[in-house]
Amino acid sequence: MKAVFLDSKTFSANISFATIEQEVTNLTCYPTTTTEQILERCIDAEIIITNKVVFTAEMLAQLPQLKLICIAATGYNNIDINAANQHNIAVTNVSGYAGNSIAQYVFAQILEYYQQTSHHNSNTAQGHWQKSDTFCYHGNAITELSGKTLAVIGYGCLGKTVVDLATAFNMKVLISERPGSTTVRQGRVSFEQAIAQADIISLHCPQTKETTNLINKNVLANMKANALLINTARGPLVNSIDLLAALKTKQIAYAVLDVLEQEPPPADHPLLLALKENSVDNLKITAHIAWASNESQQRLIDLLSENIAAFKQDEKLSRLDNL
Repeated sequence: MKAVFLDSKTFSANISFATIEQEVTNLTCYPTTTTEQILERCIDAEIIITNKVVFTAEMLAQLPQLKLICIAATGYNNIDINAANQHNIAVTNVSGYAGNSIAQYVFAQILEYYQQTSHHNSNTAQGHWQKSDTFCYHGNAITELSGKTLAVIGYGCLGKTVVDLATAFNMKVLISERPGSTTVRQGRVSFEQAIAQADIISLHCPQTKETTNLINKNVLANMKANALLINTARGPLVNSIDLLAALKTKQIAYAVLDVLEQEPPPADHPLLLALKENSVDNLKITAHIAWASNESQQRLIDLLSENIAAFKQDEKLSRLDNL
């Protein structure tokens, strides 16, 4: 089976595609692919591998030879699943590969915020300790995680791995029920309660109609003034304009974002401009890399190859086309 990978640059250069190559007769990798290039590159392919390249119903109708779309990610909003069904095109995604990487990122950011590691390293580098008249130089306050309340919004593989680490730090964990739910499952709390009581809020839910703009001015107003918000899920979960206002007025203490509404973002994105202009000192943004440990990337590729192998055996591993 002939396969094309339309945005292989999504992965680091040291990641091996050998397990995929073993499952196909030919694999052609393109670093990136524009909308205008999709049909030309896919016209002879039976398998398409894509991370973020979008496939509309119109595009799928022009690819009669296509048998399988492998999404090299968990989210599948870039594929018209209904259209794939109509054209008998199987669609798979990959999940459960990034739990350790995401949790490590979340706690790296939490620890940096509460431990102030960079600040204290800088104090020594700048000579403050050397000039101290006591045996230590305090600088910014250090705060223990023990006893802090972490609210997890989205309790799949990623959220559960974060909770495991929080438990090791003796933190109090709140698992949020779905926003707007009229019932609260055992072991969970309402979304409103989670937001109001949390010292740290970590987002791990998918982007849906219900979760888009989830963190808005009304929700931000109900957070603690000392709250730390971390988003490693999807950019549109957070209203950037509302968040910027809340950060500028210190309505919440801090935000760490690994995702934005558009990726890569425009240079004039309001949050990026705020950082560039130094109009906020309580925001950190990274370039959608929380998932991207070497181990996580390789795990994703290997799981993707397993999806291809299963498809060849008429097995429905990780299939989305029957949702």
